[in-house]
Amino acid sequence: MTNDLSIPRIPPPGVLQRCAIVYVRQSTRSQVMTNLESQRRQYDLAEAARDYGFARVDVIDDDLGISASGRMERPGFERLVAALCSGSVGAIFCLEVSRLARNGRDWHHVLELCGLVEARVIDHDGVYNPRHPNDRLLLGMKGSISEFELGVPRTRMLDAARAKARRGDLRYTPPVGYLWDRDAGLMLDPDRRIQEVIRLIFTRFRDLGSARQVLLSMTEQAVHFPRPSDGIRLTSFDWRPIRYRNVIGVLKNMFHAGVHAYGKTGKKTEIRDGRTHVGYKNRKSPDE
Repeated sequence: MTNDLSIPRIPPPGVLQRCAIVYVRQSTRSQVMTNLESQRRQYDLAEAARDYGFARVDVIDDDLGISASGRMERPGFERLVAALCSGSVGAIFCLEVSRLARNGRDWHHVLELCGLVEARVIDHDGVYNPRHPNDRLLLGMKGSISEFELGVPRTRMLDAARAKARRGDLRYTPPVGYLWDRDAGLMLDPDRRIQEVIRLIFTRFRDLGSARQVLLSMTEQAVHFPRPSDGIRLTSFDWRPIRYRNVIGVLKNMFHAGVHAYGKTGKKTEIRDGRTHVGYKNRKSPDE
């Protein structure tokens, strides 16, 4: 009597005659630039697919630097789904299931399509046939764990930031005109030109009583405002003609009134074209 446990999990000949897809993805641009070993291991899956017996191997790497949380469009993932729907895919190779999706909707959609066309899902642990209940259960658990892993670190970091903010110890990027010093803490930017233009905005507002009038007055005198040229480090600036958003940004920023405020904006989730879109610039009321 044949023991089924001894049968190797090799895709059947009908599946091997189709195309194998190697899906390559990394979550952020910094990972694309620095985590080169992960890229190499993912691209090496093409050779692994040939070792399994696939003659045709298609590498999809359009989603390098794009999160799989479901909040961003992934052209590579859409190509993968389209190929599955055509019935030309015999197997999907990925380093781990989190490369394919970090949300249940996308993950189970792929499993459903693989089951319909009898395509296999292959990772470093083995070969899975989504049509088999046991394999589908295991893949479902892997997808759930992947989704869980994405949310837990984010929640922990946010809770830690809120705790530090309540104590007044959270250091976030200050507005132009201030710097964080390792020893002295928060301090005015030592650049006297920056100090003078900030003070000039408040002086003109006290005299004129209108942000628009402040802008017109400073524009008439060709006053320039500093714009950071090095991202959030605020160590180098380009001086450009002052704009209304510069004036209103200074006047409305609670930092200049000595108020330590964290969480002034919150996220707002919307469903557009069947996909979740999250905006993080929704201003909250002071009570919140």
